[in-house]
Amino acid sequence: MDDNDRVDEPTGEVSDLPTDSAEASSTSVILNLEGLIKNHTSSIQRLRDGAGKLQDMLSDIFENDPTYKEHLEQAKQAAKVKNATKAQILKQPQAADLTLKVKDIKAEIKETQQALSDYLGEYYRLSGISDIEGEDGRIRSIVYVAKLVDKSPRR
Repeated sequence: MDDNDRVDEPTGEVSDLPTDSAEASSTSVILNLEGLIKNHTSSIQRLRDGAGKLQDMLSDIFENDPTYKEHLEQAKQAAKVKNATKAQILKQPQAADLTLKVKDIKAEIKETQQALSDYLGEYYRLSGISDIEGEDGRIRSIVYVAKLVDKSPRR
């Protein structure tokens, strides 16, 4: 039992009630935030579910239209021809070499962005400063993006 735990005299049970109004206020804010997070998470899921149902209804409308079906089939055929042509062009040595170079550059950009993110986090942690001036003279702010991800499987 620590200093913040109180013993309920009639039952003798230990509770984690805050000992001062600042802790009570902080606890209240945290509980309110948790409630807001849960409400917004549920609201987002309801909106997504509703949008999915509407999207299904819209897809049904398209699938039942004969003109749309005909144009869709023509578009599929054109896409097949386009993709076959693209594949042929990518087999040429020059195109294959450029494709590989682009892929390598994209991987390097991803690695460099991750390293930059790590450096920015460390810079902020050590200095407490959330702005930094770039080589181009522009001042940029360090921002963090928080998102909620499932930790447990869906029910």
